Amino acid sequence: MDDLSSAITQLWEHREDLPPGDAGALEVVEEVIGLLDTGEVRVAEIDPASQEVVVHEWLRQAILLRFALSSLEPVEHGPFEYTDALPLKRDLQAAGVRALPGSSARRGAFLGRGVVLMPSYVNIGAHVGAGTMVDTWATVGSCAQIGARVHLSGGVGIGGVLEPPNARPVIIEDEVLIGSRSMVTQGARVGEGAVLGEGTILNPSIPVIDAWSGDELGRGYVPPWSVALGAMRRKEYPGGEFFLPCVLVVRHLTPGERHDKAMLNEILREHGGSA
Repeated sequence: MDDLSSAITQLWEHREDLPPGDAGALEVVEEVIGLLDTGEVRVAEIDPASQEVVVHEWLRQAILLRFALSSLEPVEHGPFEYTDALPLKRDLQAAGVRALPGSSARRGAFLGRGVVLMPSYVNIGAHVGAGTMVDTWATVGSCAQIGARVHLSGGVGIGGVLEPPNARPVIIEDEVLIGSRSMVTQGARVGEGAVLGEGTILNPSIPVIDAWSGDELGRGYVPPWSVALGAMRRKEYPGGEFFLPCVLVVRHLTPGERHDKAMLNEILREHGGSA
């Protein structure tokens, strides 16, 4: 792996000199994309000791090199024709993935056993853990890291990131429920077991506030085993009074307790939201 990392770093440093379709460079890059595809490596992960997100920049560089070295090619799947520089993921049945018509995932995205793809999209570099549901019209952007047994409800948008260098991907930890039409972008993070009510917007500039104390818990990070929903907070400007988005934590759940959808909906309805 160290040899591969060094080879990608060298190719990256000389990327402006690489001609499109360079066979030697493509061979190295394709080996890395294959490792991403099988989940043997991943672009980002949480360090168990520090709980900080660690980004493996050389893997992201390999993805960018794959685009740079490739040309657009027609791709046919049944009656559909696409034009892309990257192929779609294959052998989903053997991987234990259920993929409904209208769903697609690019090669270089990892899908764990038991993943269900409704008509949806998963981009290259993403990592989707076992037993996760990617519901109708949900999208998982490039390099986003989705945990196990997560439910991305209908229309959820998980933002992707390939550039700029060192930008952090979105991290959704295990056992998370993201409500319909929510958007989690720009390296935001949702802790294990957390629930986001439908329509919640979360990015690193959005404050996350405890509803009972009024304390700001941080920005762009919803704590583990909490129930949160999108809200607005009042702010005075010279030009008048305006309302800016925030995320409001309205309940803390028992860590490890399995989500009860009826109970969660009751909690969220109490505060004007829904799962």
